[in-house]
Amino acid sequence: MFVVPFIVAVLIPVLIGYVGQRNGSRVTPAELVILLPAFLFFYVILAAYLATPIASYTIVGEKVEKSLEPLLATPTTDSEIRLGKGIAAFFPPLAALLGGSALFMLLMDLTTKDKLGYYYFPDSNTAVVLILLLPLALLMSVLVNIIISSRVTDVRTGQQLGALTVLPFAGLYLCGELNLIDLGSTSNLLIIAAALLVVDVLLFFVSRATFRREEILTKWK
Repeated sequence: MFVVPFIVAVLIPVLIGYVGQRNGSRVTPAELVILLPAFLFFYVILAAYLATPIASYTIVGEKVEKSLEPLLATPTTDSEIRLGKGIAAFFPPLAALLGGSALFMLLMDLTTKDKLGYYYFPDSNTAVVLILLLPLALLMSVLVNIIISSRVTDVRTGQQLGALTVLPFAGLYLCGELNLIDLGSTSNLLIIAAALLVVDVLLFFVSRATFRREEILTKWK
């Protein structure tokens, strides 16, 4: 969880610096201005992925390990159980992603300053990505995986299904790299954030409706 964001933070600036040294001026400042927001958006993809191992394990994993029944038998409400598991799956990846993205921006600025003539990060779009998009994408992944974990009976199945939450964000990233969507546009980022907020609200109600402790206690094999 903590290694991957920091590997990405180092790998992308090193790759950009290496390409620039090998090919001279092939990567132009105009191209960098297009690529850099897409590179930062990669952390939104990681947000959708990093919560999967923890969140997909929250219900079905404890059921398999025979540690869920004592919890469900307590007076703890369903909302409190979901909240506790959601917090455990949300904040560790968030800390790793914010730390990794901070290192990424620092190294990328040092790598591209000579080409651009100024430090690109942070800017207003960075705030939108890190304060809105990244937590909303992470919350979406947590909610989806908790829903899946409460319905499947196998840990591996839950993880495989939960990993599919990466696909829409990977599609947006690819569109940004192909210049089909301007991920450097504040308005576009805010539209994506608004859509994610709506999805998260809907998923919250779905998770509340699908979490049935009696069914988990009596019907799961």
